Amino acid sequence: MRLLIVAVGQHVPDWAQTAYDDYAKRFPHELKVEIKTVKTEPRGSKTVVTLYAAERKRIEAAIPRGTRIVVLDERGTNLTTKALAQRLQHWQLEGDDVALVIGGPDGLDPEFRQAAHERIRLSDLTLPHAMVRVLLIEQLYRAWSVNAGHPYHRE
Repeated sequence: MRLLIVAVGQHVPDWAQTAYDDYAKRFPHELKVEIKTVKTEPRGSKTVVTLYAAERKRIEAAIPRGTRIVVLDERGTNLTTKALAQRLQHWQLEGDDVALVIGGPDGLDPEFRQAAHERIRLSDLTLPHAMVRVLLIEQLYRAWSVNAGHPYHRE
């Protein structure tokens, strides 16, 4: 199974890339994690609808057919670590690759968001995109470690 993180925005501070890379290398071979960055549409005088459409095209192009789409959305399902571990286990049993989508500065196209297989929320806080990448991969690693019985997660 492969976890594909699709993130709108190419520029990430070194500290965030270092943290992301540290967690990415911890995953076992049978659970591959990959990130694809999607160009942010230049803002200028474009309408939000135009921005959504351009970014949606790029996001859809980055996701292979047959992949389960899970979007990060402030109105999505709030998950505990154990609940995320259960979701990860379910995805692994289903055998489909999963794309976790992080939207751009204006979020995601509402129709794309609604069409996704799942919508989850990482936090009630507003977080910078670089932090979201790190938080997401850390939580995915923690979920995997729960399922693998590793002592990384303690309650």
